[in-house]
Amino acid sequence: MKIYIYRYGSLCEPDIIDAFKHIGLEVYEENAEVYNKNMLPSQAASIASATLAKEKYAFAFTINFFPWLSDVCQLLNITYISLIVDSPVLELYSNAISNSVNKIFLFDKMLFNEFKQYNKEHIFHIPLAANTSRTDELISHASDSDKKKYTSDISFIGSTYQEKCPFNNAVLSDYERGFVDGIINSQLEIYGFNFIESMLTDEMADRLLAKIPDHYVFPASFRANNKALVAQYYLSVKVAEQERLRALRLLSDSFNVDIYTGSDTSSMPNIHNRGFAKSLTEMPLIFNNSKINLNITAKSIRSGLSLRIFDVLGCGGFLITNYQAELPEFFEIGKDLVAYESLEHLKELCAYYLAHEDERLEIAQHGYETIKKHHTYDIRVLQIIEKSFPAR
Repeated sequence: MKIYIYRYGSLCEPDIIDAFKHIGLEVYEENAEVYNKNMLPSQAASIASATLAKEKYAFAFTINFFPWLSDVCQLLNITYISLIVDSPVLELYSNAISNSVNKIFLFDKMLFNEFKQYNKEHIFHIPLAANTSRTDELISHASDSDKKKYTSDISFIGSTYQEKCPFNNAVLSDYERGFVDGIINSQLEIYGFNFIESMLTDEMADRLLAKIPDHYVFPASFRANNKALVAQYYLSVKVAEQERLRALRLLSDSFNVDIYTGSDTSSMPNIHNRGFAKSLTEMPLIFNNSKINLNITAKSIRSGLSLRIFDVLGCGGFLITNYQAELPEFFEIGKDLVAYESLEHLKELCAYYLAHEDERLEIAQHGYETIKKHHTYDIRVLQIIEKSFPAR
C-alpha cells in the first residue's frame, strides 16, 4: 500500500514517515516546498495533482492542514489525512475543512470542539507522540563528554516569544491597553482554562485587530473569525511571552537555569543562554541529562498537550510543566510528570525535586514507560488509520 506525504519541513515529518514505514506502508515524499519556501499554493497544487493522478495512493497525508491539497484530493476522490501539531493553524478556518475526503486529527480538545461542527465524523481528537526508537539510539550512544555538556539543574528550550509577538507592535489607547493588560494578568493566574476569547466581544476584537500593523486578514475562501484570531494568534502569544519571562526570571534568581534560545535574555542577567539547540541531535541529550526540564505551554494551545511534553518524557527526562486541562487524560500527575498551577508553585516544585533525586528519577522512568506503552508514533499512526478507515 502506497501513501503520498506532502512535506513542508515540519520537525515531526521524519518521525511520522518512519512510523508509516514501520507498519509496512510505502511512502512517496513530495519535498518541493522543503526546498522552496516561496512556493505558491497554486504551484504546489499543480505538483501534487500531477503525482496523485499518475498512480493509486491509499491516502495523502500532511502535518497540519493544507486547504489546496484538500481541494485537490476532493477532485481526485483521495482520502486526505492531516495531523495538526500546532495552534493556531489558521488554515483550519478555510472552507476546505468541510471537504468529504478529509480526516483531520486535532491534538487540542478545544480546537476539536471548535471545528468538529464543520465536518462531523471527519474530525477527530488525538494526542501527539514521540519517537522513542530514534531518541533511545541517540542517547545510548552519547559520550560522557556529551552527557556532561548537556547537564543542567533546570533547562528550558524555546523562545521567550518577545521576537514572535506581533501584538507588541500594536498602538493602543489607554483604555485598550488597560483592557488587554487585565486579560493578560487574569489569564496568568489561571491554569487549565483558557478564557481569553470569551473576554472579547466582536467589536473589541475588530478594534484591537485594527491597531496591529500588517495584521492577518482571512482570505475570501475562509470562515473569518476575528475574535478567535485576536485571542489565539495575538493575545495568547502575548500571555505566553509574559508567563515565560516571569517564570524564567523567578527561577533564575534562585536556581541555575539554562535556556536554549535565540531570544534576547538580557533582561534576565542570572540566566545562562546557551543559544539554539539542534532538534534531532542535541535536544534529546538535553532532555535526558537535565535534572529538571521545564515546559511552559503556549497559551494558544488552549487545553491540549504540546509536543514538548512527549519529547521530554520520550527521552527519559524529568518534566515540570504547566497544568493543562487534558493532562490527567493521558498522564498521571506526580507519577509520569509534575505540573505547576502558579509561578510560586513552580518555584516550590523546582526546589523540592532538585533536593529529592530518587523521586525525580522514579517519575522520569515512569513517564518514559508510559510513552513507550501508549504514545509512540508507531502506535499513533495505527490509531489514525483505524479512525480514518473504520472496519465496516
